[in-house]
Amino acid sequence: MSVESLAKPAVKGVTWEIDPAHSQVGFVARHMVITTVRGQFDRYKTTVIFDPTQPESARVDAEIEAASVNTGVEQRDNHLRSADFFDAEHFPKIIFRSKKLQRVGDDRWKLSGDLTIRGTTREIILDLEGFTDVIKDPWGGTRIGGTATATLNRFDYGLHWNATIETGGLVVGERISVHLDVELVRKAD
Repeated sequence: MSVESLAKPAVKGVTWEIDPAHSQVGFVARHMVITTVRGQFDRYKTTVIFDPTQPESARVDAEIEAASVNTGVEQRDNHLRSADFFDAEHFPKIIFRSKKLQRVGDDRWKLSGDLTIRGTTREIILDLEGFTDVIKDPWGGTRIGGTATATLNRFDYGLHWNATIETGGLVVGERISVHLDVELVRKAD
């Protein structure tokens, strides 16, 4: 994350919101031990509060609509929305609240926070990298972008549904890779 580029007076202590048209909240899961299935959530909002003079005090709040899960296969998406997985009817939001941002390299950070899925909250650590310099877009807005990744165990969040295949493997893998590509827009003062 180019914190130095954020330290310009024009962006001091600002609120940023995710641009969903230019961002993706995605995940990857193993299917029957032989392939991966990719998916994403289509509806979410994220707010980042960032003071470039104290980058470690950054705060990230995100809410994802569980029912917006989209793997491109309607039957699978409906199963993921069901009580077997996200139980979107009873737990409509997946929530992330950051706790700590820590520099681990020139362009790398660790963001720890609480992730809540199906009413279960666990701490996760997101690896942040590749954040761009702050830019002015052609319409007068201020933007920044970057990538965050994490791996989580879905069983930790009550997502236990599975079936065993003939060779002993599981239909759905236990580990889920999370990949976020985000473009943030500075909120007007």
